Amino acid sequence: MNRLADETSPYLLQHADNPVDWWPWSAEAFDEARSTGRPVLLSVGYSSCHWCHVMAHESFEDRATADYLNEHFVSVKVDREERPDVDAVYMEAVQAATGQGGWPMTVFLTPDAEPFYFGTYFPPEPRHGMPSFRQVLEGVRQAWDTRRDEVGEVAGKIVRDLAQREISHQAAHPPAEPELAQALLGLTREYDPQRGGFGGAPKFPPSMVLEFLLRHHARTGAEGALQMAQDTCERMARGGIYDQLGGGFARYSVDRGWVVPHFEKMLYDNALLCRVYAHLWRATGSDLARRVALETADFLVRELRTEEGGFASALDADSDDGNGRHVEGAYYVWTPERLRAVLGDADGELAVRYYGVTDEGTFEHGQSVLQLPQQDTFIDAGKIASIRERLLHERGQRPAPGRDDKVVAAWNGLALAALAETGAYFDRPDLIEAALGAADLLVRVHLDEHARLARTSKDGRVGPNAGVLEDYADVAEGFLALASVTGEGVWLDFAGLLVDHVLARFTDPATGALYDTAADAEPLIRRPQDPTDNATPSGWTAAAGALLSYAAHTGSEAHRTAAERALGVVQALGPRVPRFIGWGLAVAEALLDGPKEIAVVGPGRADARTTALHRTALLGTAPGAVVAMGVAESDEFPLLVDRPLVGGEPAAYVCRNFTCNAPTTDPERLRTMLNSH
Repeated sequence: MNRLADETSPYLLQHADNPVDWWPWSAEAFDEARSTGRPVLLSVGYSSCHWCHVMAHESFEDRATADYLNEHFVSVKVDREERPDVDAVYMEAVQAATGQGGWPMTVFLTPDAEPFYFGTYFPPEPRHGMPSFRQVLEGVRQAWDTRRDEVGEVAGKIVRDLAQREISHQAAHPPAEPELAQALLGLTREYDPQRGGFGGAPKFPPSMVLEFLLRHHARTGAEGALQMAQDTCERMARGGIYDQLGGGFARYSVDRGWVVPHFEKMLYDNALLCRVYAHLWRATGSDLARRVALETADFLVRELRTEEGGFASALDADSDDGNGRHVEGAYYVWTPERLRAVLGDADGELAVRYYGVTDEGTFEHGQSVLQLPQQDTFIDAGKIASIRERLLHERGQRPAPGRDDKVVAAWNGLALAALAETGAYFDRPDLIEAALGAADLLVRVHLDEHARLARTSKDGRVGPNAGVLEDYADVAEGFLALASVTGEGVWLDFAGLLVDHVLARFTDPATGALYDTAADAEPLIRRPQDPTDNATPSGWTAAAGALLSYAAHTGSEAHRTAAERALGVVQALGPRVPRFIGWGLAVAEALLDGPKEIAVVGPGRADARTTALHRTALLGTAPGAVVAMGVAESDEFPLLVDRPLVGGEPAAYVCRNFTCNAPTTDPERLRTMLNSH
């Protein structure tokens, strides 16, 4: 009996027809393990994970393997994107035991959910020094049957060791100028000056670090910070990691030069990078940054927006290659012959040169990923636009990658912020409307009557899992961006409900430390807690940012104090591991700058003079600045209270800690006030 058919997770639904007798993560699964005396096989993955699909085809769809599992184990399947808490706890154990991690994650547990044997992908037969999955199953079964006391002792020791891993990186105060300067120096040492980015292969887009670099330059004028951000953004945008036809970024590059991507496209990467490129344009006026920000925003709306108005989680790396085989990258790669067949000889040759397609191929089997390897400024832009449109049309006839349609609250919060700001910067009200549609879905479907967030939904149906810290923090961040862009105070109110939950349910009142799960959440073998960035900002530092912005909007000392206490971890980790706490460093930049509070008042939102001041405020580069726009002396935003017109004219007030400079009615004067170092 497979119990996954009624789940909302596309990943679990992919396994609903397996011959394995899967259970979702539930108390009932562990009750079954206790009553039958069997160990638990915990298999964790996600919908767009290539090796998860491989292991499923090789092992979980194999009848003999399934029969063995069904006889000797209770098999539990978890979508790491729906249950990041479960994933985090057991991944920590896997990494501690083996020195590495990844997905699919394969862990064997006692009926009390204590882990005792670990791994990731196991092949169907012994390979490259790895045992086969069947050998692992037989070994675990033998140990369970003949040495159960020993297994229990091992499991108990692992749980005790994990329990001692509480975050001790607490500091008495947030980072100051010296710590941020040390973090910048550390990034400079790890920077790849030839190819952009940090470290070697595989190379991931350093979204949160880029945001820190842009904010540091805005606050201090440090040209080196801006140069690292600019060069990295250009190298990524010209590489194969960026979809040169359809826009949007793949998950990472398998090489140091951004040439060959791992082809899955994630909502969170594209939301974060859309915002980074929009902010780079705001700082520099770069045409490339403008193009990439808009193309990425258009990709989000065109390919990830769901019928209900939210944004789907991901597009798979794999798709049908036209011969009935599921192949990674099949949707995206080209050969010179194919380009000539689609475009004709002359335009085909132009495309071969322009996109860096070679006879040998830059990927596999003589195929190439499209890049922009050189700046061919002499090529007619209209011609390239025509070529791109024709290639995009032809690609659209290929079997498309699968889409993971679940709506994750946190990642939709990141998308809200990106689309709202990009729409405002480039006069694209359709993007702001898309952000509002997703925000409406989050309020209608994910928020309950107590303003508690559900982690996911699918097809407008809320999922069963409670939101974690990153959900509350990133959705609050999105709502705060909408409040600044739209001038609608209701989004500030919703953000306030969420950050109050952060204070009440996720924060240690004694230390100010943050946990990834709420105090009243389902208890696991340990309460997960991690301040470092991974693919997205950590819940810890994202919460610090939302708390700080909310405090800037409202003057709340409690929220500001909580943000400062949370940033103590950045003082400890920023100088040591800056690549892995970039969002915390970005929030610290906002704290050092104030952040600035900008109140734009006028006779009404439709007034052209008010609109000009509002747009100037949004385009200011002051790190983490908050903007309130509305009718003079209204109470829709706290920043508007007691802020009158000046000589009957719309005016902007630039403040710090609710103490304001003299107001201005001149957009140019406002720009100078916001962009000076």
